[in-house]
Amino acid sequence: MKKKYTLPLLLVLFSTALFAQSRHSAATLYPSYKGLVMAGYQGWFRAAGDGSTAKRYAYGDDSRSGVDMWPDVSEYEKTYETPFKLADGTTARFFSSLDKSTVDLHFKWMQQYGVDGVFMQRFFDDAQHENRRKESSLILQNALEAASKYKRAVAVMYDLSGLKGSGQDCSALIEDWKYLIDQLKVTQQKGEKTYLHHRGKPLVVIWGLGFPDRPYNIRNIGMDRFLDFLKNDPVYGNCSVMLGVPTGWRSLDADCAPDPYLHELIRRADLVMPWAVQRFSPLLHNDMDRYRDILLQDMKWCRENNVDYVPCVYPGFSWHNLSVHAFPDDIKPVGSIPRQGGRFYWQMISTALNAGAEMLYVAMFDEVNEGTAIFKGSDNPPVGKNTQFIDMDHKPSDHYLWLTGEAAKILRREKPLVFTLPERK
Repeated sequence: MKKKYTLPLLLVLFSTALFAQSRHSAATLYPSYKGLVMAGYQGWFRAAGDGSTAKRYAYGDDSRSGVDMWPDVSEYEKTYETPFKLADGTTARFFSSLDKSTVDLHFKWMQQYGVDGVFMQRFFDDAQHENRRKESSLILQNALEAASKYKRAVAVMYDLSGLKGSGQDCSALIEDWKYLIDQLKVTQQKGEKTYLHHRGKPLVVIWGLGFPDRPYNIRNIGMDRFLDFLKNDPVYGNCSVMLGVPTGWRSLDADCAPDPYLHELIRRADLVMPWAVQRFSPLLHNDMDRYRDILLQDMKWCRENNVDYVPCVYPGFSWHNLSVHAFPDDIKPVGSIPRQGGRFYWQMISTALNAGAEMLYVAMFDEVNEGTAIFKGSDNPPVGKNTQFIDMDHKPSDHYLWLTGEAAKILRREKPLVFTLPERK
């Protein structure tokens, strides 16, 4: 005799079957991005002697520097000699992201200062089959463990940098996401589950859509298929998606390619994060008014299209040492977008929060190459003829971690919004 099922029971059985197929954990300490301050995490820093296969080290070599900001390395368990000297003649030392102790320390700082978590950058080259099991995956694995240990949010951000566009597409990203789920268990860590969810689903970020200087066309790199996979695959999908796009994404001008297909992709996503680094400066009169006006118009578009909006903020920018070698005819000044002791950073944060931002993306946690890092930086960087570095404007090395934590308190409504730079008591 055949069993008869009612429609509600069939729906329950169908939903249960779908859930049983999923490789994601439904549990997480972070069910939504709303109310959080998240930062980007490069994790690409290597040093001579760290056992890496890097041919160039993060800090550069005898003739050049690859960074414009020097980290405060006083708390690292492992550090490495560099070719550079401090003002007192001692050898300047650097850390390596490859060391588990480095990642652990960074997540410890996040907990200590109230930074909610980070998006782990995963570049297109790292997603290739031949590179999948190499150093970037080890760093991600260490980050997942540290995130669980310190109860910090963590999520994967695919950065399309490295995608050539000549026959390459997002197939590698689909296979890589399967690898991250099956092998690294990114959405089902051991211990505390802290993978960031949004709208009740694990969040995946794709950064690099709509920038006109990229060698790929967003219409022919399989982005539609990748989005469909992340959103709808019964085993690896059912994810929320955030897209990283240019500042001019809404109007399709300025720093954005004039292709309306970008809007189609954004409408299919759950969140959009416009890149702001180098787009705003304290040296430009009333630039925060321009930032505010863009935010308000962007948010209106997002409300009308059911997309959540994530403003990008950053503490400053410097690209001097890299430009000396990359563009000798157009050498950039040190600290071209100055930090001003944190005033510029707080102007961006307070402007975004006052405009109604419900979450923030900080660029970046550890990016010393372009001088945007918020982790502990040195006010006593190396000195030399061929290199110059920004300093901390005589502020404590943890100044920007502390300011980021203050922003998080305001988002959580633990403190009122203030427009002047907060001071420690």
